[in-house]
Amino acid sequence: MRPATDACGCFPTGRHYPGIAHLLKTVVVGLVPGISQEAPWRDLEIALLDVETTGRDASTDRVVELGIAVGKAGEIVARYNWLINPGVPIPDGARAVHGISDEDVKDAPSFASVAHEIAKALEGRVPGAYNAGFDKGFVTAEFARLGQPALSSAVVALRRDVEWIDPLVWAREIQKSERSRTLGDVAERLGISLEKAHRASEDAEAALRVLWALAEGDRVPAAYGAAVSEQRRLGLAQADARRRWQR
Repeated sequence: MRPATDACGCFPTGRHYPGIAHLLKTVVVGLVPGISQEAPWRDLEIALLDVETTGRDASTDRVVELGIAVGKAGEIVARYNWLINPGVPIPDGARAVHGISDEDVKDAPSFASVAHEIAKALEGRVPGAYNAGFDKGFVTAEFARLGQPALSSAVVALRRDVEWIDPLVWAREIQKSERSRTLGDVAERLGISLEKAHRASEDAEAALRVLWALAEGDRVPAAYGAAVSEQRRLGLAQADARRRWQR
């Protein structure tokens, strides 16, 4: 009679033998479909996105500028920028941050007019943003307002299960002893120029260069899947730490 372990190739508990652990492959969730989790993320085209807005609430506020810097292997390979008419007045508080006024956007296209261009710029690329939840939330909300479910669902970067690369998560870990982790302060500590902070294209490019600089050591895994998995773990730990601090 064969031992019970031979029937399934594992211990009766369901745990695999340590001797075959190297044969097991964990499938990482959150990756852009069609991109191998084993691929070195530096060799992939990463689209770092930044938005400037009328406020901080994606459900009611609107995008007034959107920029994307695309990088691969340490080089910027494409840049995009759209000044957008939000269809609502830009509050003084928001204008004080990014400097974009109602006059600046009066002749700019609406988000609906450039949505297909934005979708095309993100297509086939790994999405990312500094403090990614903010930017992804605004872009998702703007696409949802279009009332074109087919277009929104076609933008892979906007799917809930696709994780955006977020340099802020890595800055919080690697520069945890520093008091401030704003993009400007992190960039300055890394010797990265950011002359026009809070303008979409400039912030997007600086965030991409920050990501590359933070990854120069061995803290950021080289494989796309491993990097996303570790970023998710760090992000959850950081969020938990902030909740405990706020109590």
